[in-house]
Amino acid sequence: MTYNPNAMSNIRVRALPPSQVDVAIIGCGLGGLLAGVKLAASGLQVACFDAHYVAGGCATQFRRKTAAGTFNFDVGVHYLGDCGPGGLIPTLLADAGVECPMAPMDQDGFDTLVMPGLTFRVPVGHDRYEARLLEHFPGEHRGIRKYMRFLREVDHMGRYTMKRGERLGWRMGLEVALHARSLLRATQATIKEILDGCTQVPELRTVLLGQHGDYGLPPSQVSALLHAGLVNHYLAGAHYPKGGGQVMADALTARLESLGGGVHLRRPVEKILIENGKAVGVRVAGAHGQPAQEVRARAVLSNADLKRTWLELVGPEHLSAPQQAQAEGWQMGGALFMTCLGVKGDLRDFGMGASNWWVFESADVEAAYASPIVDGRPAVRGIYATSASLKDPQGEGHAPPGHQTLEVMSLVPWSPTAWGADTDDDAAVMTWDYKRSEKYRAVKAAVEADVMALAERTFPGLGARVVYQESATPLSHTRFTRASAGTGYGLACTPEQFMQKRPGYRGPVDGLFQCGASTRAGHGIVGSLRSGQAAAFRVAKALGV
Repeated sequence: MTYNPNAMSNIRVRALPPSQVDVAIIGCGLGGLLAGVKLAASGLQVACFDAHYVAGGCATQFRRKTAAGTFNFDVGVHYLGDCGPGGLIPTLLADAGVECPMAPMDQDGFDTLVMPGLTFRVPVGHDRYEARLLEHFPGEHRGIRKYMRFLREVDHMGRYTMKRGERLGWRMGLEVALHARSLLRATQATIKEILDGCTQVPELRTVLLGQHGDYGLPPSQVSALLHAGLVNHYLAGAHYPKGGGQVMADALTARLESLGGGVHLRRPVEKILIENGKAVGVRVAGAHGQPAQEVRARAVLSNADLKRTWLELVGPEHLSAPQQAQAEGWQMGGALFMTCLGVKGDLRDFGMGASNWWVFESADVEAAYASPIVDGRPAVRGIYATSASLKDPQGEGHAPPGHQTLEVMSLVPWSPTAWGADTDDDAAVMTWDYKRSEKYRAVKAAVEADVMALAERTFPGLGARVVYQESATPLSHTRFTRASAGTGYGLACTPEQFMQKRPGYRGPVDGLFQCGASTRAGHGIVGSLRSGQAAAFRVAKALGV
């Protein structure tokens, strides 16, 4: 039987939750789904709950029917690294019994960086990348080689830790001493501090920081190790999932259900049930006006926003003073504005291909973050443009015949009042009241116009080809995913919130576990998948499986 995720979503919305399970999972993002698969495969009864109408968290698509036909737009999966044979993401999926074919992006330029006076295409492979940097900046060979040495050392240690696990020990210390001494100095450094020791050329610094939108932080704040790890991730080979950004979520969900697990959509968890200091289940919202329902569980795993998990689902009454202060002090990652376009014709007419376009208004990444609001509205300092139609040309369903999709994004501030809402309390965003605000609609339209203006300057004539256009603000992201500060990145990857300083997989109370991009496994899609694997191991061990 053909797997139909839309039909299955309707079943998951209507399905009644069980009254008791072994493991209740909050949130159907990739980390929660992979954990659910691993736990169900070990014989445990698993039920996953999510407020959205589709499983996958940020790894989803949404569909729009138009006069031209139906378009499908990606929400959060736009490209993946290290997906070749033996790559980390295929390995994690295969370990869960799932296979998702990947389409390689342009090997000679999977990222195209554009700034005044310079266009730079990022190729696959450290050697090719270094050669291209030296070609464009021949007077900076010393700094370039120093930076590339840093990247290679981080890559070596990253692959070593993948094999050995996350715990630091004498073997790790020996490995660092032998192969990566400079990393000892970099563990607390920002990428700005690393670059300061390599080059002062603004254009070169902007090229080296070209993918900063993948974590949404200025160079003076982001962990140098996180930045290097992300660059290495894509230099190992950039790919896009065949069929679209939701295929991994669909495959994991189908696998979970084949193992007897349950997925319950439009069932937000209102509270984690805690008795005698131990998590014993969850209270989920009722559907269609029905009362809330309690689901008892031997263990609870939260794949929800970590800050909300601690401060709202657990609640301050169950936290120690240090735990509450820690959660309240967590800094969140950046937020995005996204404009989704249905375009008539072929985007290759504008020079596009299986590559992402990063467009910067100036060669000063730090300054782009310095003034987030200009003339009373969020400022657009650059854009990221990518097309599923071009990355997956053999895929069906991205766009109707004779058309293609294009997603254009920009980093913007979260503040709801900057978007026209009445308060900066993000809990108010859940009520959707802001959508009725004339000010919100006006600000959103103005930012959308700024995004489209920069896209038009980059791709002259694009606007005349657009047959469908829709935008989402950070408030939209919070409304659908319940993410703190409208971010899809989880906790900001600063040196103070990275590696061992990031939360682990055990929650603040007994019986509660946690996974997702805010945990120690790291950032993004690969971090979410790894967190699910790591959390499942700990849950299974706690339950004696």
